[in-house]
Amino acid sequence: MNTKFRKLIIASGVALALGATGGTFAQGTGSADVSDARLEAQISTTYALSPHLQARNITVSVQDGTVSLTGVVPEDINKELAEQFALSVEGVTEVDNQLVIDADYTPPEAAEGPSFGDRVTDATITAAVKSKLMWTRHAEGLATEVSTESGNVTLEGTAESQEAKDLAERLATTTPGVVSVDNQLQVKEPGTAQEPDTAKESDTAKEPGAGEAAMDKTREVAADTGEFITDLWITTKAKSTFMWSDGVSGSDISVTTDDGIVELSGKVDSEAERELAVELVEELRGVKSVDAAGLTF
Repeated sequence: MNTKFRKLIIASGVALALGATGGTFAQGTGSADVSDARLEAQISTTYALSPHLQARNITVSVQDGTVSLTGVVPEDINKELAEQFALSVEGVTEVDNQLVIDADYTPPEAAEGPSFGDRVTDATITAAVKSKLMWTRHAEGLATEVSTESGNVTLEGTAESQEAKDLAERLATTTPGVVSVDNQLQVKEPGTAQEPDTAKESDTAKEPGAGEAAMDKTREVAADTGEFITDLWITTKAKSTFMWSDGVSGSDISVTTDDGIVELSGKVDSEAERELAVELVEELRGVKSVDAAGLTF
């Protein structure tokens, strides 16, 4: 595993740990006031939410702020990540990492149905895909319902063109954690662009299903977003899109926008990564052009 990817996993994992427990690791509760039992619960919760640790055989125990980790993991990155998680918790003074690395380790069979961590992961994927779709220049023509189950994403609804449909699939496919994409979007027939609004009122009145509501909400948010597109909005969404896309190291790419013209600079690993970064930005709402001359590898 290359060093860059290793650092990304650890950084992402620690960020998840910090957010998963409602910010209790930041300033506020003094270490003297945090019980060992609470520390155990915080650490165990972050492990349950991490896709790299949730299925691992890790036992956490805490005594006077010292964390002991025992169990088995398949790679050294899992062992290192588990330790970094624990060290990120306020109140932890030391970590005794006794995790054993076994490349042949097989996680215990999961209970029937998705775990808590699986549900959180699926919800995160769904939210990321929805956001990326709403940020694109095709947003107003998309009426999309996104659902995720065990990393398998389903797109339902309509798209204004085959290009928009294909883009929706690419954006979903490149989202971290996605296993597969079932693209069921229907391309609108020419001349039907204005029909959904009338049909929507009639259909919703008869059968106000969740799918219809999700599609209507997508239209509303897309329309609202269009009124507030600024250079700052473009820069922010470009960085967010990089963060939620595999194949692009957003932390290594600088983004600036001036009157809709986006300039990318920094280092990438390959021409493929450079092309993907440019494509993702070109598809954002409000972008006039992309200057990637400063993006090298």
